[in-house]
Amino acid sequence: MSNKHYYRKSWIIAILAPFLWVGQACQSGNDQDGKEKKPYDTPKQGRIVISVDESFKPIIDSQLKVFKASFPEADIVAYYKPEAECLRDLEVDSVRMVIVTRGLSKEESKGFEDKIKFKPSWGLIAYDAVAVVTNKSSKRNTLSIKELRSMLDGSIGGDYEIVMDGTQATSTVRFAIDTLLKGKSLGNKVVAARSSEGVIDYVEKSPNAIGLLGVSWVGNHEDEQQLSFQNRIQMVSMKCETCTEDAYVLPYQANIALGRYPLIRGIYYILKENYEGLGKGFVNFLIYERGQLIFKRAYILPGRMNFGVRQMEISE
Repeated sequence: MSNKHYYRKSWIIAILAPFLWVGQACQSGNDQDGKEKKPYDTPKQGRIVISVDESFKPIIDSQLKVFKASFPEADIVAYYKPEAECLRDLEVDSVRMVIVTRGLSKEESKGFEDKIKFKPSWGLIAYDAVAVVTNKSSKRNTLSIKELRSMLDGSIGGDYEIVMDGTQATSTVRFAIDTLLKGKSLGNKVVAARSSEGVIDYVEKSPNAIGLLGVSWVGNHEDEQQLSFQNRIQMVSMKCETCTEDAYVLPYQANIALGRYPLIRGIYYILKENYEGLGKGFVNFLIYERGQLIFKRAYILPGRMNFGVRQMEISE
């Protein structure tokens, strides 16, 4: 072979070599050390961090307990926080998913797409209710939306105080301001507790207090801890706004399903994962039969599974 041909061949190889190496690496899925690349987590194993609205701690603890028992190699670390902090955690790389009372707006989805190059997925998983509770000695065991709204904005007199799990940033506060007060400010008779359990403690010690908290803290009649909470306070029956008769109802599962209880809200996941990872595995668990049955047994209304309610007449 002549030197001319030799140098021409060497030049062609030198030019093509980087492209050949890249093509091989892409096809084989190897890294620069030649080792096979593997996802850090899969739908059934690995470790991720999620942020959860503190209102849903009892029910999400139950979901995680069963999920981890089913998949021992899966470690989902849940931090319970006010809703606004959970939503801010979507900006944190280490947080894979949040569970809150709303999904993402178009503007928020676009913002994440611009920042992380894909849109987080989100969806409804169940329906929750805001329970209204009072001291055991209180004679105030019924309320209408109109009365509650007047108490929240302070436009009605009387010896009472409204206690919530904070005065800002929590889902219960947002529900009160956005849904009940239609954007108006809270009145000067609204006080803050540190948490949902703090609301129960406050109401138990204050005869004139009216507490607002997620029903998953006090609605399950088969959970020992929630039974202990129920023994310390009483739940208020709210006036049914859709009933033909004059009725006051408690935040029971059937009343949520039929829309009879007026303080209903959704539970949503927002997942920041663009592959089949542990976050997707947990979402699938929540939205399919096993997770939905856990919601049902906890007296939360499943958002994905059909839940039949039959009208019955009782004759004496």
